[in-house]
Amino acid sequence: MKVPDKIIVCVVLSMINCAHCLDPFTIGGIIALTSSAISGILYAWNSEGCRGNWIEPDLKGLAQNLDKHVHGQHLVKGVVVRALIGHLQNDKPKKALVLSFHGWTGGGKNYVSNFIAESLFYRGKDSNNVHLYVSTKHFPRETEVESYKLKLQKDITDSVTNCHRSLFIFDEIDKMPLGLIDAIKPFIDYHEKLDGVDFRNSIFLFLSNTGGTEVTRLMLKRWKEGKKRDDITHQDMESLIEKGAFKEIGGLHKSDIILHNLIDYYVPFLPLERKHVELCAKEEFKRRGKRPTAQRTNQVVDKLIYWPKEAKLFSTTGCKRVAQKVSFILADEDYDNIFD
Repeated sequence: MKVPDKIIVCVVLSMINCAHCLDPFTIGGIIALTSSAISGILYAWNSEGCRGNWIEPDLKGLAQNLDKHVHGQHLVKGVVVRALIGHLQNDKPKKALVLSFHGWTGGGKNYVSNFIAESLFYRGKDSNNVHLYVSTKHFPRETEVESYKLKLQKDITDSVTNCHRSLFIFDEIDKMPLGLIDAIKPFIDYHEKLDGVDFRNSIFLFLSNTGGTEVTRLMLKRWKEGKKRDDITHQDMESLIEKGAFKEIGGLHKSDIILHNLIDYYVPFLPLERKHVELCAKEEFKRRGKRPTAQRTNQVVDKLIYWPKEAKLFSTTGCKRVAQKVSFILADEDYDNIFD
């Protein structure tokens, strides 16, 4: 964002018109004051606020992005958008919104969380109101859980004090030290205020691989029974994920936030099939300005590993390694062109 050209033009013209009647020292002072004023305007223009366009949600845009870019995840589209609509249209929600994403790597969990941030804030994931915690980076040591808890609680309190609608994303929550996640329990519980701060408009996203194996096995079972992928319902998966997240060793293992039913929605990310990986490959080629020919696309999907071995049904890494494979294929083409 920048200062409107009209403001700058007016300031400059005023200085020019008055220049003949002012001495050099006065002109110098005006220039200094004008520079300072423009700097102040620029700062104000670029300082992110907590109202108006800065935090005006675009849920229609979110739905469109999920439809266009997130492949094979009909349950995600159905749950996430409705959950956000229900939360954001309520002026006084009972509690903060908590969504827990579960599934194999490469299914789109980070992708969707980025789209959520982009839809909620003008600056998207670069907003001061978006906070990303990656367990292996921010909480690497089991011996420092208590200090992590204190810092996390302070970060959340400071952020929500600054802006009631803050977004907190916890990636690799299955790698988080045991007990740490319960530090956020007071902020997502049914409290109107804590020490004068209302946390109920904030949003928390948990990203985890836990439950992914159970989801994939159920999908394989349904496939063997001849059931269509799109016939799988959220109800089929939710209790399965909740039990898996609670039992599996990881950040949510036997946590109070599960025991007290503080996670609003468990969102299953289904394992991706070959046809979904093909869509990801085509999109990646287009993003790089290359034509997604059948030959190129097949080269990408053929280089991935599928499970189970006999059926080769689900990509074990989803679309996560697609960009890497596309890079290799394009580099291989360039190599042939250079050295032919």
